[in-house]
Amino acid sequence: MEERQSWLNEELERRGVTRREFAGFCGVMATVLALPKAAGARIAEAIQTREKPTLVWLEFQDCAGNTESFLRSGRPTVADIVLDTLSVDYHETIMAAAGHQAEEALAGVVRDKPGGYIAVVEGSIPTGANGAYCTIGGRSALDIAREVCEGAAATIAIGTCAAFGGLPAAAPNPTGALSVADAVPRAKNLINLPACPANAENLVGVIVYYLTFNRFPPTDRYRRPLFAYGKSIHDNCERRAHYDAGQYVEAWGDEGHRTGYCLYKMGCKGPVTFQNCPNVGWNSGTNWPIGCGHPCIGCAEPDFWDTMTPFYSHMAGFPGFGVHSSIDRVGLWATAGVAAAFATHGFVQLGKRYMHARAENNDSEPEEPAAPATSSGKGADE
Repeated sequence: MEERQSWLNEELERRGVTRREFAGFCGVMATVLALPKAAGARIAEAIQTREKPTLVWLEFQDCAGNTESFLRSGRPTVADIVLDTLSVDYHETIMAAAGHQAEEALAGVVRDKPGGYIAVVEGSIPTGANGAYCTIGGRSALDIAREVCEGAAATIAIGTCAAFGGLPAAAPNPTGALSVADAVPRAKNLINLPACPANAENLVGVIVYYLTFNRFPPTDRYRRPLFAYGKSIHDNCERRAHYDAGQYVEAWGDEGHRTGYCLYKMGCKGPVTFQNCPNVGWNSGTNWPIGCGHPCIGCAEPDFWDTMTPFYSHMAGFPGFGVHSSIDRVGLWATAGVAAAFATHGFVQLGKRYMHARAENNDSEPEEPAAPATSSGKGADE
């Protein structure tokens, strides 16, 4: 244990990462995982003491956007810390080896570490023409995926293409593209991290969760980890207060847009999209689409290019208000509700003032003298 901690401390020092920055990273991971801040200490201990898990990263029908997203992450130096915590034995984009040497590295992991590695799959898997649409080293993507994922401790399908098939699987789907779940039904502990591209913070979060608790996080019906996809973007959106007040952007660049009003009328799909973008942001937490004034397009949901289009038109209905409720009616009722709330508050305040004034008047009036009493205690008129 001491040797492992010494190795990590030396590596952090060599890369210019202070202990404070490392502790900050663990605190951020606790936040991403929706854990109390105190869990940061447990995360730090786990990263320091656990043996390096082996990771292999497969790329099939993809644009490499998820790889780019991961390599451009930071907070702080996520790539350095996590890649050094892991043993990335195969990744076509970043590995130095090529050709037969690279493929032998992958084959060696599958052969020598059955059930002892994590497989990350980026891109959909084509099955048409016996898999001829995507081949690596003379083998089809389908053949490679089944061999690697079925022997892994867990498989992480990163990005919407791997998680749900993505655009390659859209009709008419000439290559017969499938998601990892459909192409490799025997994949163990499959976790989907959809989005286009996926947020690197969530990938790191899954791995850190595994290192900390020696198991993978609970998931929803789409096999998405609940810590990242358990709430809708609408629930945590920084513009939610404007929605509740019935304040919407009506046109690009209008006063409401500049002020930060709700983007629902401009096509925002936040109410039906589940992801933690508002919490973790992008580019090391610098910003996120809605923060920049652009509506969410729902890229973490299945078939978003069909179900969420047109991207710049609002949905006909709104969850929670009935499928026939338009946003215009919702906005009208929200505005009316706010006005009614202020009116009610005003009436309450007026009532309080009236009662207070009446009480003061009663206090200022002289009390009537009591009737004189006789020795028997009865009134004089008796």
